[in-house]
Amino acid sequence: MKQNQLLSFTLMQLENAYEKNFPEIKQMADEATDFQHFYSIFSNWLNIIPAGKAKVVFEKLLENEGKTIHEWSRNEDITLCTIEQLYKFLRHEADPSAGTDLYIDLFMQLYQLAGKTADLPSEKKIRHLTERWSSGLDEEVIAIRKENRERMLHLLVEKIEHAHSQRFHFEYNMTYEEKYQQVSQWWYDERFQLRMALKTPTEINLFMGKTLSAETMFLMRSARKKGIPFFVTPYYLSLIDPERRFDDTSIRSYIFYSPELVKNFGNIKAWEREDVVVPGQPNAAGWMVPEGENVHRRYPEVAILIPDTMGRACGGLCASCQRMYGFQSKRLNFDLTELLPHDSWPKKLQRLMQYFEHDPLLRDILITGGDALMSRNKTLKNILEAVFQMAARKHKANSLRPEGKKFAELQRVRLGTRLPAYLPMRIDDELVEILRDFREKASTVGVRQFIIQTHFQSPLEVTPEAEKAVKKLLSAGWIVDNQQVFNVASSRRGHSMKLREVLSQIGMVGYYTFTVKGFEENSAVFAPNARSAQESEEEKKFAVLSATEADTLATSLTSAPDPGAVLRRYLRTQKRSVVATDRNVLNLPAIGKSMTFQLIGFAPDGRRILQFDHDPNRLHSPVIHRIGKVNILENRSIASYLRQLVTMGEDPKDYATIWYYTESQTEPRFPLYRYPDFHFNMDSFENLLSASAYANPKTD
Repeated sequence: MKQNQLLSFTLMQLENAYEKNFPEIKQMADEATDFQHFYSIFSNWLNIIPAGKAKVVFEKLLENEGKTIHEWSRNEDITLCTIEQLYKFLRHEADPSAGTDLYIDLFMQLYQLAGKTADLPSEKKIRHLTERWSSGLDEEVIAIRKENRERMLHLLVEKIEHAHSQRFHFEYNMTYEEKYQQVSQWWYDERFQLRMALKTPTEINLFMGKTLSAETMFLMRSARKKGIPFFVTPYYLSLIDPERRFDDTSIRSYIFYSPELVKNFGNIKAWEREDVVVPGQPNAAGWMVPEGENVHRRYPEVAILIPDTMGRACGGLCASCQRMYGFQSKRLNFDLTELLPHDSWPKKLQRLMQYFEHDPLLRDILITGGDALMSRNKTLKNILEAVFQMAARKHKANSLRPEGKKFAELQRVRLGTRLPAYLPMRIDDELVEILRDFREKASTVGVRQFIIQTHFQSPLEVTPEAEKAVKKLLSAGWIVDNQQVFNVASSRRGHSMKLREVLSQIGMVGYYTFTVKGFEENSAVFAPNARSAQESEEEKKFAVLSATEADTLATSLTSAPDPGAVLRRYLRTQKRSVVATDRNVLNLPAIGKSMTFQLIGFAPDGRRILQFDHDPNRLHSPVIHRIGKVNILENRSIASYLRQLVTMGEDPKDYATIWYYTESQTEPRFPLYRYPDFHFNMDSFENLLSASAYANPKTD
């Protein structure tokens, strides 16, 4: 049976396909007196089937049939009735309003049970699928974007003539050519890009040569009426080709909103429960955190710091961002002047540092937002200085504690930013010096890992400007790694591999590849977790290092004054074009990241219900021992996802094995992301928990 045919089958055609391919099961349903009878017959029949992965699928479905489970993302109970739905379908009693997707997926599972599976793609096939994607470093792409920039420069001249800016304005009596040359110079000023950011559908369409369809414009105007903001810099918009001479869908999917997002805006819920904090109460992960929205904490060893600075903003708004939850309540915006640090911020920063200083478990701080590098250099320097002073005090206090009773000291400092992709001109020489100076100082008090965590979504975002920015960051001795959101556009065969390849060659390593999180608002950009597992097992595996190779490379990167140079040299000597160091995961709404899952059931519309276990490779909050395994109803069916890929020009045959990824295991961490051992003995984990901010934070 051809998968392409199944995707377009009607309910009646599917019934005929079942009768033709699985007559024995069809006969069981016809002869059963009721569902319980069918359940018994089907179970007995399954018992005589040889052991195998497909058999496990149906054993799990039978085991969970009739159970009521708690679904964590929606916080509701669901009763599993997959086998009963199969029974009704085989007896022509299926609810036609539910569609065909459930029966397509079950057909593919039965097909596998019958020993009819698709072949895994060869390395040659994967290489072919990878090479079809363009990079922002390709000469033809650079040339097209030069055209885009020149067209936009003329529009910016006109915009400045009607704008009121003290910094960016034309002198009296300047000729048009002089104005054009002035704007050409300003283009590489990050403040100019932010000041000239496009904030309305009409302006975005104008800068795209009025090429947006009437349907897209209607949707964008509807989004604006509902209060969804737009914010895209001329630089980032110039990465899109209005004439579509290369496939820029992955970038477009970050700028243009889906109908599902527009429809659900106003009713979006926070995905990560621990981000919802009630003063005086522990968060969902069990941690007490300082009042306000400055500290987020999920794991024992790391907490996020979100400064009250321009770092709360971003250089653009990603369409699938969970910050939409904040935008709908107007807590977040792009009023950059409003986000400048107030006089009270330095004192508040010192209070927040006490949280890290007096917690016996914390050894990792992630400064993000928003975007850490949206803060001005002076502001960021002050934040890093406060972090250094905190680390120094924690280090000194430990010298007074007896062996076996010491606290965790700060070992890792991270900055979260998307600006190398959104606004690479932000990475200036002064910033590099601030980062280099901090690394040198902090190294003396025990900090050993310095990481810029950025977010390139597409190889097309890796432009000459971005490459230059990344190399500057690397020259400061900081590792630069990447987190990709695995949305529909970027989930296409070979796309993530192309991104890894381009990033490897400019000196970056991978950290995470995230399944899209969120609810109905992100269903149009959601790629099922089966596709993430498939990508890891069938594409990424060709670039994964052995344990020995990974240890060697990680050690070299950690100690290098320029980690990028080390990685590029490694690629040359090993005759590799790419190394894959990222882990494919879902950010669970119940404390943790994981790709360890098992299919336990289906919704009537074919969406899979997966049971996740937590990542066994790291420490977790004690709360997860009470939570146990986490059940997630995915945002869409696999059949729905494949149909969308068809509209993007993909061939479903290239994804033929996706149905069989009904279980998965979280990958081990690249050694670079393991915490170094301390040179002293700490107290037991249990004792430290009782003395930590988990029990009683002091931040006054």
